[in-house]
Amino acid sequence: MRIDLVTIFPRLCDGPLGEGIVRRAIDRGIVDVRVHDLRDYTTDRHRSVDDVSYGGGPGMVFKPEPLFRAVDAIRGEGEVDAVILTSPQGRPFTQREAERLAALRHVVVLCGRYEGIDDRVRSALATEEVSIGDYVLSGGELPALVMVDAVVRLLPGAVGDEESVDVDSFSRGLLDFPHFTRPAEYRGWRVPDVLLSGNHAEIRRWRMREALSRTLALRPDLLPTADLDSEEREILRVLMEERGAEHGRD
Repeated sequence: MRIDLVTIFPRLCDGPLGEGIVRRAIDRGIVDVRVHDLRDYTTDRHRSVDDVSYGGGPGMVFKPEPLFRAVDAIRGEGEVDAVILTSPQGRPFTQREAERLAALRHVVVLCGRYEGIDDRVRSALATEEVSIGDYVLSGGELPALVMVDAVVRLLPGAVGDEESVDVDSFSRGLLDFPHFTRPAEYRGWRVPDVLLSGNHAEIRRWRMREALSRTLALRPDLLPTADLDSEEREILRVLMEERGAEHGRD
């Protein structure tokens, strides 16, 4: 897979792309991540990427020309499957979105800055818009890097233990179950006995129940679309009955 990031602050990308799973995936040839300095696609001596907004108002707006030139140059090197604009009005970035993008061969991400981007980029250049949350950031570099990390870890061979990817939070629409390691007791807090029992069937069921219980308590909005089997649906039914009984006693 190839991912191109277009930004005016390429050094912001150096740290996250130079460490951990993403770095290893790049070194192994699993993914090719290329960072492009938008200023390299300008034509004036000041390398200007922004200008004042038509109609007035505060802040500066990204000009369309450098962004179109950057994408044209990238497309000249091969077919592009998606041109993503990081935008607060975009579709929410979820685990399902990460899985969809991980199945593509070549993705370009445009990182915005300043007050906004000329709307012709949104309407005529970008094929989709994506948002990582309902809050304000200084620019699109952090959202782009979040997407890269989430997508790359799904590529075959990127994570050493691929089973851990399958059970990550959100992989099936549920939060993860609690994790513990040695020592078995610390400052009076003990690891649940079931995890020390060696009974793998009971451990599996405990983890299943804890994942469902945690999701029900913290992110019930995930449950309607969660990928549950019949055993999990029965556990969830019991948990909801217990929860309703507790509320009835309050």
